[in-house]
Amino acid sequence: MDAFLAFLAESSNVRQSADLAGLGASTVYQKRRQDPAFARKWLAALYEGYLHLEMEVVRRLREGEMQGRGKDKYDFANAIRLLTVHRENAARAQAEQRNVDAKAVRASIDRKIEDIRQQVQFEKSREGNSR
Repeated sequence: MDAFLAFLAESSNVRQSADLAGLGASTVYQKRRQDPAFARKWLAALYEGYLHLEMEVVRRLREGEMQGRGKDKYDFANAIRLLTVHRENAARAQAEQRNVDAKAVRASIDRKIEDIRQQVQFEKSREGNSR
């Protein structure tokens, strides 16, 4: 289960993490339902994965790295969508770790996502003006 949690923190992908750890997805979901301590570790791992994605988006924007794998453009829209979708879990995990109000954490996350969204728009407009 420790390997699963490590992979989950890296990828935020439950099925892939279970496969890499040699476990079935149903096994880890069952463990999460039955073991509150494991459920908290799961949430913390997802929060870490959320932070990795956020930092990857920010890094790419700062460095102007718009390419993804191969020659495709990095999919900023989907990255922002994932950050938005998972903000509630991230807020809960962060609030639990810091022992603060989840509402304040959500507001902070919303501000970060909006900053990233604006930076992506700026980069797109700058890219369009340079053509």
